[in-house]
Amino acid sequence: MRLAVGLRGFARMLAVLLLPVAITASASSPPGSQQSYRPPQHTTDWPALADGDSELGPHLERGRSARWELDQQRKLTAALAALGPQRKGVIDAYVVSVALDSDPVFGREAREAGKVLTRRYGAAGRSIVLAGTDGRAPSTLAMGTPRSLTLALTRVAELMDKREDVLVLYLTSHGAQVGIAYHDGDEGFGLITPRRFAAFLDELGIRKRVLILSACYSGIFVPALSNDDTALLTAASSDRTSFGCRAENDWTFFGDALVNHALRKPQPFGDALIEARDRISGWEMSNQLPASNPQAAVGESVEAWLGPLEARMPKAATAPVGAPATDALKP
Repeated sequence: MRLAVGLRGFARMLAVLLLPVAITASASSPPGSQQSYRPPQHTTDWPALADGDSELGPHLERGRSARWELDQQRKLTAALAALGPQRKGVIDAYVVSVALDSDPVFGREAREAGKVLTRRYGAAGRSIVLAGTDGRAPSTLAMGTPRSLTLALTRVAELMDKREDVLVLYLTSHGAQVGIAYHDGDEGFGLITPRRFAAFLDELGIRKRVLILSACYSGIFVPALSNDDTALLTAASSDRTSFGCRAENDWTFFGDALVNHALRKPQPFGDALIEARDRISGWEMSNQLPASNPQAAVGESVEAWLGPLEARMPKAATAPVGAPATDALKP
């Protein structure tokens, strides 16, 4: 999976676009004004925006219409307002499923992943899906972007009781060896880096979390996001691609194996992970593809809250939907 815009080129483009704004803002203070408020100061150089260890995950919207901006804000506001409160004394799950690329495969995967995870973890009324088109019509949902993801998780952090409740996050997109990409047509560009994303979750205080990252090279997030209270699954190791991301597909390999098959069954999380890994390995071997090496890091304290949560999962499996991810490989 390759990004349409080189990361270094994106960094230079963002710097050129934003630098004049910074200069103008710093020169706009009213003359002679006396205020106790001190405006933000420019005290450091521009960060290395294309550096995977950067504090900043760059995000750029280019050529958007005013109507698009307002429409997106209205969709996101409505979705956030629909999230329900937690229940005192009950381990509630909040499900957030996000497609960060406008290729329809990701929109389809995020929608169905939202349904499967919401059913499995009893999160009706406490789930949100952010995604572009499913390929059939313009999306009725707010697009998954770094901004919409930020606001969704911040709202979840406000609603949940962080001492007992759980975040279940599913992210699907293209990936690079510096992060997971946001790419919407020719207008939206961005990058979520491991260090910045880990710092953001820590800032929100969301500790009990199931994080599922479906993207190439997503194993780069393992060191930054792992802790005793996190169950982290990635579609590939830090140096491998994953498969099935053609825009025409209904699923990626990882999404099909884990969500569309394993997590639909009333089996423990660990067993679902083993099933998904075995299925992916079989698909890759039979099609002579290099191993993607999905990663898992499950903290020592996870079972204490995931066990009771999964004890309430539905006792009946649901049937897989959509075309198998491997259909795209058929001649």
